[in-house]
Amino acid sequence: MTPARLPPPVRLHRIAISGHVCPYGELAVGLLQELGIPYDDHLLLSQEEVERFKVAHGVSTTPQVFAAGERIGGYSELARRLGVKPRQPGGRSYRPVITVFAIAALIALALGNGAGGFMGMALALLACLKLMDPPAFSRSFRKYNVLTRWLGGYASVFPYLELLLGLALLARLEAAPIALLALAMGLEGGVSVIKAVYVDKLDLDCACVGGNSRTPLGLVSVLENGAMVAMGLWMLLRG
Repeated sequence: MTPARLPPPVRLHRIAISGHVCPYGELAVGLLQELGIPYDDHLLLSQEEVERFKVAHGVSTTPQVFAAGERIGGYSELARRLGVKPRQPGGRSYRPVITVFAIAALIALALGNGAGGFMGMALALLACLKLMDPPAFSRSFRKYNVLTRWLGGYASVFPYLELLLGLALLARLEAAPIALLALAMGLEGGVSVIKAVYVDKLDLDCACVGGNSRTPLGLVSVLENGAMVAMGLWMLLRG
């Protein structure tokens, strides 16, 4: 399909916040360059800019492409307009987090530790992955976690709290403070993910398996936090 179907000027608005470049924005850039379509690249460099842009143009997601003043839409709409089949961002997979939970389940089964041992092992493994590169985890976590907006240090201590919970479960220390900590962390984490993905419509990577992971933030992240909430409630009821 010829570039003439996209009248100039073409403007692309996409997210580039704190080292995170929206993968769909990158796909839009690649498509425009591949077809030789000149465009103006407008980067949204903060969450405030993103929100102002959404309100100003009445949209809920980015990137957004405009041609001759007409809003084309996001990457998928751009691809369809140009007669190209939309692609998915490369390198993103739920495999890392699924692998962690699968290995935790196998270890718990081998040791006969039950549900508590499974969650303890899973949390310890997840904490280990985060602590391999704490600055990368913090950068990724701050992009969507609500509590870090008021308590900036929460991102730094989160892996240690997660490790504490994991070790407590493995040691079968089902005390009320441990249960309440699990409940609070799971609830706050679930709310943060739901807000980022389903309210703010952000396309981010989940920091659950470390800051360098390409695991999408989404339903799996919600379920992970839900499991922590369920474990906290279970410990409270048992106590």
